[in-house]
Amino acid sequence: MRLARPLAAGTAAAALVLVVGACGSGAGDDGEATIKIAYQKFGNFTQADELFKDVKADYEDANPDVTIELVPIEASQNDYFTKLALMQRSPSTAPDLMYEDTFMIKSDVEAGYLLPLDEHLAGWEEWDQFVDTAKQAGLGDDGKTYGVPMGTDTRGLWFNKNVLAKAGLPEDFAPKTWDELLEAARAIKAADPEVIPLNVYSGKPMGEGSTMQGFEMLLYGTGGTLYDDASSKWVVGSQEFVDSLAFIETIYSEGLAPTPQQALDPNVGNTVSAEWLPKDQLGIALDGSWMPGTWLEEGTAPWPEWSDVMGTAGMPTQDGQEPGAVSMSGGWTLAVGAGTEHPDEAFDVLTMALNKENSLRFAIDNSQIAVRTDVAEEPSYAEANPTVPFFSDLVEVTNFRPATSDYAQISNAIQVAMEAVMTGQTSPEDAAAAYDQAVIDQVGEENTTEG
Repeated sequence: MRLARPLAAGTAAAALVLVVGACGSGAGDDGEATIKIAYQKFGNFTQADELFKDVKADYEDANPDVTIELVPIEASQNDYFTKLALMQRSPSTAPDLMYEDTFMIKSDVEAGYLLPLDEHLAGWEEWDQFVDTAKQAGLGDDGKTYGVPMGTDTRGLWFNKNVLAKAGLPEDFAPKTWDELLEAARAIKAADPEVIPLNVYSGKPMGEGSTMQGFEMLLYGTGGTLYDDASSKWVVGSQEFVDSLAFIETIYSEGLAPTPQQALDPNVGNTVSAEWLPKDQLGIALDGSWMPGTWLEEGTAPWPEWSDVMGTAGMPTQDGQEPGAVSMSGGWTLAVGAGTEHPDEAFDVLTMALNKENSLRFAIDNSQIAVRTDVAEEPSYAEANPTVPFFSDLVEVTNFRPATSDYAQISNAIQVAMEAVMTGQTSPEDAAAAYDQAVIDQVGEENTTEG
């Protein structure tokens, strides 16, 4: 992705991850250091594999006393976080370097898993190339920096022009309200019942993808919020929360979405981008700016025609209220494990992985919005993806997840509520009430406020 003005890593995305496997990475009998890096290699997110293979080769060539061991983790997002947490609990498995989702930073700092990087960053002259908003994503509650961002993202509507044309919908499709979006989905269903009209991720298997790409894109489009920054309290009893769940109920109960069985497949994200959209089996997908990374020549499912077939539109607000569209931004950071025996070497590997050349490569291959000014200014970045301007403009209407250490537990409660509604187990009102109680149980009633 291209960014005329790069922005913070606040998503993603989508998501690829770096973890360290079996690390106690110490020095061997010969005094050489081993730095272990692990990363998620799953579904659409495989581009980091080649990048870190090259980082390993280049770094070892320049530093013969250091060995980099790569440990790709083939697991879905939730399973990845679980594996990472388990690895962190033992000195023998704790990582030297890890790819850390921005929403996990504060909870992992609180758990003692991450090393503050401020002293190292003070001596890295390239740190000035990272925009200030991006740097915020790596901060702990103590104001120290624990993660260096690699990229960020935004979210909106992707639509297959072939599918929409059969339904009599325009090539410049741009719904202004939820009702207009639902009417378009109904038109797609009427034109061809075999086509899935609309995909909105929902339920526990998609993890944070359900929370962020699905629910929060709805909630923030109502004017509601999960967390009241002014009072530093979580919002409960919110009608906007109920309305967002009601949208989920509508699309699943009317057959405007994948079946619950399809939607609850942990591989559904890969199916959307690699199968349903390229094969004209899905009309509209609420998804991220990174999608073309799958379709580019170097991607997991190259699709040369994608830029002709696929269109983009902003996700509308509930009733078309200002600002007219809504987005969410996320991203991943590279962090150093608190237990590493070689913090200097680990940080040095980090700086190679996130230098201009590698950051540019990562941004292009993964369709990321750049967080380095020098990367955003590179002509090759701007030329790599025709949807860059659209998704970069969504920065103006984007939102970020609550930056609290308990967000991960709140996110899980949202996924539970979504799954209960999408499968018809309960009503939006009852699911919202159960969510409210889960929040109160998690943070204490004194840390909540009525919406």
